[in-house]
Amino acid sequence: MTSATTRNLCIFLSYLSQLPSSKSKQQNLDIVMASYGPRLVVPIDVKKKPWEQKLPLHNRWHPDIPPVAEVTVGDVFRVEMVDFSGGGITKEYTAEDIKHANPSIVHYLSGPIRVLDKDGTPAKPGDLLAVEICNLGPLPGDEWGFTATFDRENGGGFLTDHFPCATKAIWYFEGIYAYSPQIPGVRFPGLTHPGIVGTAPSMELLNIWNERERELEENGLNSMKLCEVLHQRPLANLPSTKGCVLGGIKEGTPEWEKIALEAARTIPGRENGGNCDIKNLSSGSKIHLPVFIEGANLSTGDMHFSQGDGEISFCGAIEMSGFLELKCEIIRDGMKEYLTPMGPTPLHVNPIFEIGPVEPRFSEWLVFEGISVDESGKQHYLDATVAYKRAVLNAIDYLSKFGYSKEQSYLLLSCCPCEGRISGIVDSPNAIATLAIPTAIFDQDIRPRANKVPVGPRIVRKPDVLKCTYDGNLATTRNPSSAT
Repeated sequence: MTSATTRNLCIFLSYLSQLPSSKSKQQNLDIVMASYGPRLVVPIDVKKKPWEQKLPLHNRWHPDIPPVAEVTVGDVFRVEMVDFSGGGITKEYTAEDIKHANPSIVHYLSGPIRVLDKDGTPAKPGDLLAVEICNLGPLPGDEWGFTATFDRENGGGFLTDHFPCATKAIWYFEGIYAYSPQIPGVRFPGLTHPGIVGTAPSMELLNIWNERERELEENGLNSMKLCEVLHQRPLANLPSTKGCVLGGIKEGTPEWEKIALEAARTIPGRENGGNCDIKNLSSGSKIHLPVFIEGANLSTGDMHFSQGDGEISFCGAIEMSGFLELKCEIIRDGMKEYLTPMGPTPLHVNPIFEIGPVEPRFSEWLVFEGISVDESGKQHYLDATVAYKRAVLNAIDYLSKFGYSKEQSYLLLSCCPCEGRISGIVDSPNAIATLAIPTAIFDQDIRPRANKVPVGPRIVRKPDVLKCTYDGNLATTRNPSSAT
């Protein structure tokens, strides 16, 4: 923008500010600002709690949560968001906040946002909503994040039977790079992305979710054969009034009580998109979401500066507050045209994602393999969960030879740009999973060499992650052949 253009814009804005307050004044301001940048539709003040924000946030999915904003296709608009905990996890050097965090509150979402076409007609059930990520990043002035594991009695993580304690690492941002005082000797570029982008479910779809998840919670252990680690974690997270925030619906009213007992938790991804945690959905990506109610009611949140495939520690990306600049398109009748239901109703569909062109460029990787044989030596049949667990444990034990504690490695592999793959799923009895770590993120050479692993003070990676004691009595899993 030239200096003359800037001066003219300032003069016009000053003129508008002197006009009497009116709807036409706001419309003129919106038109002018749209010409010079995205329109801010959901602002966030990081000094305020989620329920104190100018526009109410929510942490459940339900069709009756009212929209807080309205956008038109083709317009670029800006959505700001708190971190998933709503500021409950701090940058204090303690893990007590994560140990005692209330898992019922996750995640605080910005929205819902009602989407209209150019004629003012809202998105309709059966349409596809194409959401393009034009830009994103941390909120200015709040450039930090955290990676953590919940206590085993409070949600745990993928390896909760090995790591039952609550832990935390604080990360600071230097442009596109992140570093942590708790995991020294590591620095890497982030692939920033939203963990959650989704549309509101219809009441019919919400009932399907609640019915199938309640069935799993009540009968899963008796009716399903699961790998042992899954027995240590909740099978599902059913509707609950505890910690429930429903946007513009006032708590304590009969309406709030009814909806809180129906509204789905935001923890798993589902047919509406939601908490998919796909690390490559960064700038330039496009998400094609099914529309289940009029207006689509788009919501987003759970911003990540960086994440490894699987987000294995559960609170496992570099969690942060942030912003998205988005543009929407409505594809009329797109669900029928492009999505094939995989289930008994037309609602059993899943989103389609287009990955953007932006990602860190790494050329050398160290790849760890896992097979579906657990730590006790028990053979599982084509179990990709066991195989991926083995790959992650192999990587953690390997990194411990280079001076990292296993807790440091666990958090690092959860948030650095590592690549997880199901490499084989047909060769009975073993599924093959791999975890690839970019070697350039370390300040030392971690590849195997003919000479022995380096030793000495330089290799000791202190300080360690912030950590609490585990006060429960569940047995932990140990690999009898693992390094101490």
